Amino acid sequence: MTYQRAAISDDLYSLPKLPAWVTAGRAETPETVAFRSGAAFMVLDTLVTDSKFGAPVKLLVNRLALKTATTTSKLEGRLAREVDIGDAYHLTPAGEARGPDGDALAFWRDASRLRMNDKNWHRGLGDVVGPNFADEAVGWLASGADRLRTHGPLVGCTSVMRAVLEADDRAERLACLLSDVVLARALNWATILPVSAQRLTKAMLRDLIAEGQGGALTVQWEILKSVEDTIRLARELASKAAALRAVAPKLRAKGSMAAVDLFLSEDAVAPSTMLSPSVQGTTIAMTDRAARRFCDRLVELGVAQELTGRPTFRLYGIAP
Repeated sequence: MTYQRAAISDDLYSLPKLPAWVTAGRAETPETVAFRSGAAFMVLDTLVTDSKFGAPVKLLVNRLALKTATTTSKLEGRLAREVDIGDAYHLTPAGEARGPDGDALAFWRDASRLRMNDKNWHRGLGDVVGPNFADEAVGWLASGADRLRTHGPLVGCTSVMRAVLEADDRAERLACLLSDVVLARALNWATILPVSAQRLTKAMLRDLIAEGQGGALTVQWEILKSVEDTIRLARELASKAAALRAVAPKLRAKGSMAAVDLFLSEDAVAPSTMLSPSVQGTTIAMTDRAARRFCDRLVELGVAQELTGRPTFRLYGIAP
């Protein structure tokens, strides 16, 4: 049976977007980067906090967590690819060790679930970073917050990064996480968005410690460009989520609406474990055959795609 493919709407034209001048040219002075970042943060904040634009925030956060796990893996000296990290996390049976690649993604997904509007968020952060850094993290964040109040969010980010790396130059993952916490607190977000690490390299972090303001300006510029990437991704996901929501009423399989919700929140869906024997997060039963047919139909409708290219152990997600 063939299906009429869903049309991707022109919602991209009506969604908030970044003015071209924000990241045009190059980083010139801390003041110009700070000025441009204001526009970028305003657009990103609108996309992720105003539900009328339809951006699937959970899906966006999980996509960013995967990208950030890949970046921080490189910063830590490993060469894991995004597909390896995704496989290690999504295909490892419950209760078995995921290995360092799967653990890297678990770290960022756990961090992204911190409720920054909870009065006990410091305790949750301590659980994520571990007992060796829990107490020091609070002090580093306080220092970053002080710099944020007087010099803006990006200076707060680089300040807390430098403080962490001066204490332990192998704590790149923690430095990037605390930078994301500074941003979330500055913009009053309910959860963090893992954006700080996306474009950073080991050399940039070394220069951040060694070169003072020069190194900090480079890192701030890269975070600003990462925010631009995140805005572009949020706009694309909002448009594709709208296409998926539009075809949802045509899906007649039992549990299809719950399965659609899963596609709108997870970067990858394994039909054999996340849809069957029951749709993840629900008690709605779905057979393995029905789960595979459901995913194949989404692909035929043009609102999802198979992500691995393999005949077995397949993963599906909203078409990137």
